[in-house]
Amino acid sequence: MSIISRILDYNKKFVDQNKYEEFQTTKYPNKKIVIITCMDTRLLELLPKAMGLKNGDAKIIKNAGAIVSHPFGSIMRSILVAIYELKVEEVCVIGHHGCGMVGLQSSSLLDAAKQKKVSQEQIDVLTNSGIKLSKWLSGFQCVEESVTNSVHLIKNHPLLPDSIAVHGMVIHPETGKLERIIDGYSKVASND
Repeated sequence: MSIISRILDYNKKFVDQNKYEEFQTTKYPNKKIVIITCMDTRLLELLPKAMGLKNGDAKIIKNAGAIVSHPFGSIMRSILVAIYELKVEEVCVIGHHGCGMVGLQSSSLLDAAKQKKVSQEQIDVLTNSGIKLSKWLSGFQCVEESVTNSVHLIKNHPLLPDSIAVHGMVIHPETGKLERIIDGYSKVASND
């Protein structure tokens, strides 16, 4: 039986037994916060519990490394939707220690792609089309610096209201300990 088949079988029981009822909430986050964090599996339940969040408290956006890499990409669009359509008042970027994006090189990803039968010709087409795979598929060297860069990109976006606090944190994936890197309240007060 495939993974998806097992998931769908479980889901049928979940729905039939009304287990969804304990998770019912509105689309508006109770704590009026959007969190951008890493897709690391260790954070799935740990991060919300370490922050005291329950279902319905926050909008959580996940990607590899908690990176906001482009001012007009899907992560930034989601942040703006959360602010303007879903009543979010604060943004928090949360990276983590031991992130797989630390030191990640595009060459290792491209080698793995080739092993999965992506041809060098396909890679060359992308490169010759002006896509800088070496930048797009690379990670970062320091999680604190990456969080700072993402906070800076968000805070300086032309469509972000000055009243929105943008925080930066790093979480320890074993203990859940949070370290504040950027205090978004001081940035709001100084109109950075």
